[in-house]
Amino acid sequence: MRCTKNLPRSYFHLADDNPLNKLFWGRVDIEKVVSFLLYTSGSHVKEILHALKYGNRKELGYELGKLYAKELSDINYFGQIDFLVPVPLHPKKKSKRGYNQSEWIAKGLAEHLPGKVMVDNLYKKLHTTSQTNKGRYSRWENIAQSFDIRDTGIFKNKKVLLVDDVLTTGATIEACAGNLAAIEGITIYVATLAYACD
Repeated sequence: MRCTKNLPRSYFHLADDNPLNKLFWGRVDIEKVVSFLLYTSGSHVKEILHALKYGNRKELGYELGKLYAKELSDINYFGQIDFLVPVPLHPKKKSKRGYNQSEWIAKGLAEHLPGKVMVDNLYKKLHTTSQTNKGRYSRWENIAQSFDIRDTGIFKNKKVLLVDDVLTTGATIEACAGNLAAIEGITIYVATLAYACD
């Protein structure tokens, strides 16, 4: 992979006052939230995310996930993780795209983080419209009841890392985590490839 040193990194995993942890306060119980890159309108991150999602460049997610996982594992940021759970796509969307980009990011993260990538237990039951051009409330309304869990017992008393490509308003993560948070003894972490900060 070409040089990544010029990509705008967040370094939230090194911050004592990580702003992403506060994003979900009062919304859903998430232990830690981090994003690798900062997604701003003028950066190359937009191009990377577009290529990853729509350009059949799933290896970008894998390689960047692997790179980020090395940084996280070097400081044992999450400690022991049982499962890495990519935010699922609805089967129709996955079939059209041919893959789930978040799954490829999770596979990359799993190269240096403990835990097994689990792709089928959390699933998207409703086929919703794109979140891209929606505001905060519209995103939440669009996605709130879209996810479900097939077997909650698998996640009981486990540490689960939710993985997605980009964190914008947090509506998708909140919807997924809302289902997971009802499970007894679960600890939820979140890692995304990018955070949309403008």
